[in-house]
Amino acid sequence: MRSRFAAVTLVTALVLGTSAACGSGGDSSGAGDGTIHVLVYGDAANKVEKQIVDTFNRTSKVKAVLDTVPGADYQQKLQTVINTPRAPDVFFNWGGGSIQSFAKAGLLLPLDDFIAKDPGLKDNFLPAVFNSAVIDGKPYGVPMRGTQPVLLFHNKKVLADAGLTPPRTWDDLLAATKVLKDKGITPIALGGGDQWPTLMWFEYLYDRIAGPGLFQRARGGDKEAWASEDSRKALAALRQLVDAGAFGSNFDSVKFTDGGSPALVAKGKAAFELMGSWYYSTQQDANPDFATSGLGYAAFPALSGGKGDAADVVGNTNNFYSVLKRTKHPEAVAAFLELMYSDEFVKAQLAIGNLPTTTGTENLLDLSASPAYSKDQYRLVKSAPSFQLSWDQAYPPSAMTPMHTAVQEFFDGRIDADGFIKAMQALPAS
Repeated sequence: MRSRFAAVTLVTALVLGTSAACGSGGDSSGAGDGTIHVLVYGDAANKVEKQIVDTFNRTSKVKAVLDTVPGADYQQKLQTVINTPRAPDVFFNWGGGSIQSFAKAGLLLPLDDFIAKDPGLKDNFLPAVFNSAVIDGKPYGVPMRGTQPVLLFHNKKVLADAGLTPPRTWDDLLAATKVLKDKGITPIALGGGDQWPTLMWFEYLYDRIAGPGLFQRARGGDKEAWASEDSRKALAALRQLVDAGAFGSNFDSVKFTDGGSPALVAKGKAAFELMGSWYYSTQQDANPDFATSGLGYAAFPALSGGKGDAADVVGNTNNFYSVLKRTKHPEAVAAFLELMYSDEFVKAQLAIGNLPTTTGTENLLDLSASPAYSKDQYRLVKSAPSFQLSWDQAYPPSAMTPMHTAVQEFFDGRIDADGFIKAMQALPAS
């Protein structure tokens, strides 16, 4: 699985996988055996990671060993081994809150020295993405795999039959909601049963109305940011959309993870769905004809009078490789990380539908499984003044459940703006 819901599943997993190979046979730091261990989330994308490890091992005296952990067990396994002799030298993560506690505990190696020797480890990646793994001014991650911005997808035929075009502004979206409702079509599909898809609406509205600064302050511990006038404006806008019937009445019984909400769009029962860029491949797998000819997409609408830039995006900036401070082979690790901006890496990721965020990716987009879609995504991310990491990944894992609960209860009308603000103020600061 390469979608955002996979990341959420990982963080909430409670069962420790016993079959993980991480550090198998002794100290995984490589002392005495000339190896470095690379721990990754186990899924179909591992074929690229295996390829890159093979490439590295052809020329390196210190050999890389790829350890994979099944997706549902990854985060728990990492938490268990990170401060033990079985810890990996290099490990997969989501940047932001997913590594902040490790950095503050002194377990991670700041990459300043690596970058001083090879500036390409920073300069060869899009800044908005690279900065997602910068903590307290120190870089702790090199991007790997691909970026996943959140887009507003739509059914082309449903919009055309209703005389509509993709909404460019918030007022356009409200107007489209009324037209579609009058035609008996659910305006916006929402997998509310999963909770995290609902969070995307908060992320974008807060950015469009308050700009990225409000969330940055709140994440840093400024609890009053959640009680600000801009925060209340964002909540009022969300309330207006929900009360207009944009999401129908049974969105809490629908899930994205079981294919429910994408099916509503593909079958023409709903017009829009706000989702990460993996939505294209989701529809490609489940409804290939619709994905080819019926699926459209656009940036999130602009909001007049807001402080946020209409070019801002939210979502998963990328996955990252971070390095344990205790590694015995830092030079080998640095050489391994250099492969993350190689043409071989970019081509291999594009071939499986991922969109790497190197500055050279743009020249290779014609090799993508869907060149037009990849080019549009790349331009969106490259030009974004701000790429805000998903809230539930920017905060520590302990914040995820109370955050998701507050989001769902606000949409359901079980708490009002004051209740939502109180719940967010109670989250642990990152």
